[in-house]
Amino acid sequence: MKLEDYFDFSEAPDYIRIQGHRIGIEHVVRLYNEYHSPEMIAQEFPGLSLEKIYATLAYYLHNKADVDAYMAERIRSAEERWRQAQENPSPMMLKMRAVKEQWQRERRMPKGCGT
Repeated sequence: MKLEDYFDFSEAPDYIRIQGHRIGIEHVVRLYNEYHSPEMIAQEFPGLSLEKIYATLAYYLHNKADVDAYMAERIRSAEERWRQAQENPSPMMLKMRAVKEQWQRERRMPKGCGT
């Protein structure tokens, strides 16, 4: 089995999932870079086998520059989507903000909620 067989590259060109899971490799790599052991990562993702975690880490270490660039792009893309959502909120978000403002005016907001 080739290392690449552990991943699904076909769903979208800008997203790499671990084969058979919804988990992107960036989630495993992020924890690894935060000094989590493979066993600790397995606790965070109970459905993910140690074999797939080790395969992900081996893929990362073998393709470190590419995976780091991939992860940086995923972060940039997420930040861009967040910025766009803030600038152009959905009708549901506008309604939620209006309710929040009304509740704040009426002093009905629960403590620590949205302050």
